[in-house]
Amino acid sequence: MLITKQAVFKRFWYPIVPMEMLKEGPQPFTLMGESIVLWADNEGAPRAAIDRCCHRMAKLSIGWVDTDGCITCPYHGWRFDGSGQCRSVPQIGDKVPNHQLKIKAYLCEEKYGYAWVCLSDDPISGIPEFEEAGDPDFRQVFEFYETWDCASMRLMENSFDAAHIAFVHKDSFGDINKPVPELGKLYKTENGSFYMLNKNRVDNTKVDRSVTGEDDDVTYRTTRTDYYPPVIRKSKIHYPGGLIHSIVTCATPIADGTMQLCQWVYRNDTEEDVPAEKVVAFDRIVTIEDRHILESCDPDVPIDQSRRAELHMASDRPGMLIRNILMELLKENGEQEVYGDHFIQYETPENIEYRKNEVDPVKMPEETGKPASSPVDKSV
Repeated sequence: MLITKQAVFKRFWYPIVPMEMLKEGPQPFTLMGESIVLWADNEGAPRAAIDRCCHRMAKLSIGWVDTDGCITCPYHGWRFDGSGQCRSVPQIGDKVPNHQLKIKAYLCEEKYGYAWVCLSDDPISGIPEFEEAGDPDFRQVFEFYETWDCASMRLMENSFDAAHIAFVHKDSFGDINKPVPELGKLYKTENGSFYMLNKNRVDNTKVDRSVTGEDDDVTYRTTRTDYYPPVIRKSKIHYPGGLIHSIVTCATPIADGTMQLCQWVYRNDTEEDVPAEKVVAFDRIVTIEDRHILESCDPDVPIDQSRRAELHMASDRPGMLIRNILMELLKENGEQEVYGDHFIQYETPENIEYRKNEVDPVKMPEETGKPASSPVDKSV
């Protein structure tokens, strides 16, 4: 799937830029292939619009923000408010500009320290709510804001992939001598998505133990990972000693093969317990390892499993479920998957029965029910 070619994904909210950056002036960004500009108005509220002046198509992002909160085009000084309306044209003096002088503005809100944007006036859902936000027992640590050369969907699937830990993270908390993953259990959520519960054995010898709060060489952590379609997940990690390390990862799509990583973490400790610098360094190891692999993967993620463009194993159940959710989303909105023509279709006899299993959606109970059953792995 080429995400920028699917119109429905323009109807979701994405974190674009930290609010702190808007204090420096207008900021350019490419969201789903569209060039936009963000700025803070005179009240400090984030605003977003197309990054082109309607006069001679100059980039507004190289302009400036006036004291009344309007963004000014650096070419001829035309000024636009947060709704996109042109408020003044210096060349006509004090006359009110024609109401038709307007640029496309986008929905823009501040939340969790970021400016969020939706490219559509009709969002499918709101910005996700995270229970830790505003909870006095938790602090928020900003971790990463950086561009990766990989598809947003690759990072999302990787977040639920238990099998990669032993290999990709062998130098941090994984154990390459124990390649058989401990599979999580899947549960349906009210919004039509899912979360995964699992308990994993992790190597505690290669990391800063003050960050995990555990002294033993080997520890176990219980994790609930929620998926917020299309490109957000929250992984809430509980350590035996009571520490909670809850990571929010957003893979904002820039282009089909490029994304902006926006990541922060909530922790139920204090800066005095563990400095933010150590927390960031702890998670930095993991992101470096993941990035190395993910940037090598084909960005065209096949979500229609009947195409047989990729083969799967039992630990891929969450990724298959993500693909099913997105495929249903396309169908509900009258779209078909748009993809490249470079895939091989696997139809060897020994895989035919397995193919049938792949096509069937993973069946899950309601949130209060039993763990999900999967046609791929009947044991969970």
